[in-house]
Amino acid sequence: MAAGGFSKLPNGTVVVALNLPSPVAGPGSVRFLVHARNRARALTRLRNLGLRAVYLRGNTAPPSPDEITAVLHHPDGLIWRTAPDSAVLPGPGPSGPDDRVVELWHPIRALLRRPAAPA
Repeated sequence: MAAGGFSKLPNGTVVVALNLPSPVAGPGSVRFLVHARNRARALTRLRNLGLRAVYLRGNTAPPSPDEITAVLHHPDGLIWRTAPDSAVLPGPGPSGPDDRVVELWHPIRALLRRPAAPA
């Protein structure tokens, strides 16, 4: 079962966060953030993109304040990145060897884009 949760905003809209298996080939999971009028519409937006088996049961992994800010500032209101357990890339960060680089959020188009077939 996918981990996920939601946060209701003061204006009545919600931000839904879901960890799902990666829809492209490869191991790991992807964290999706969706901004919508209600939870049902948020899940419908994901289902319309081809992620058919999307359900939100409980509120075990709600979006963090940083995630809410990220999705509210994106024009589509639908973003993704690898799940938090694998979002930290190995290697030294900009300040030294102990810092880690965190993956940035991507628009949904980047995940669903198909590579061009060779001619």
